[in-house]
Parts: sequence; structure tokens; C-alpha cells
Amino acid sequence: MKEQVATLFKGLSDENRLMILELLLTGETCGCTLIDKLTITQPTMSYHLKHLTESGLVKAFKEGNWKKHHVNMDRIDQLIAYLEQLKKIKAESKGEIKCV
Repeated sequence: MKEQVATLFKGLSDENRLMILELLLTGETCGCTLIDKLTITQPTMSYHLKHLTESGLVKAFKEGNWKKHHVNMDRIDQLIAYLEQLKKIKAESKGEIKCV
């Protein structure tokens, strides 16, 4: 599980990818509509969409000539669960050092 979570965090580790993810939360779309809302080039957009897709945060599918993208909410839920687990570990530790 930690390897999957690390991959998700890597997907979130760029400001452009965070902006793309936020835009995709409003609905599925293709990269060409996203690029109009960002100040990046088409190759940079493709690079970031590839990272988001490979991390599992975004899913993509072909629709005719278009490649549509949407957020994989299962992966977002996985991140939330991991962060909640960290909070629980902190609350239960009472200052003791533990390895999980």
C-alpha cells in the first residue's frame, strides 16, 4: 500500500498537475480544453497528463479522435484514507516512537 500511496503523491508533486487535477474535478474533458485554462504548452500538458494517468489519479479513454480524461475518485479516497491513518497513528502514539 505504501508504494501505491507514494506513487499517488508523486503524481501530485507538481503545481501544474494539481491545477489539471482541480480542472478535471469539474468533469471529464480532453487535454485541448484544459490547455486553454493553463499557461503551459501542449507537450507539457501531455507530459503532466501522462504522469497523472500513470499514477492512477486520472483515467483516460478514447472517444473518436479525442482522448478524454477524468479523476479516479478511488485513488483520491485512497489518499484520504492514508492521511486519516496518519492522524490516527499520531493520536494514538502519545509521543512514543513507533514504526508502521
